[in-house]
Amino acid sequence: MTEGADAVRPLWEDTDPETERVLVEMLARAPAWRKLRMVGEMSRTVRELALIGLRRRYPHDTEERLRRRLATMLLGEELARRAYGPEPPE
Repeated sequence: MTEGADAVRPLWEDTDPETERVLVEMLARAPAWRKLRMVGEMSRTVRELALIGLRRRYPHDTEERLRRRLATMLLGEELARRAYGPEPPE
């Protein structure tokens, strides 16, 4: 890639520039419904990974408690409390 103000920085350091170019073109041409589906899938994956981390950190918590912890992580304490009520007892 070229240097200077007009240079495009790679999005992924571990990806071949031509492969990245093709991927970016495909994403740009994808219909809106496909992009929304991809965003939804990524969001679901992030929540699942966060729950895995919480299960490792709190192996003795109930599923209810883990999901409440996740809500607090995603929404903040105040909004999680307003949406889901107080945290379940430990």
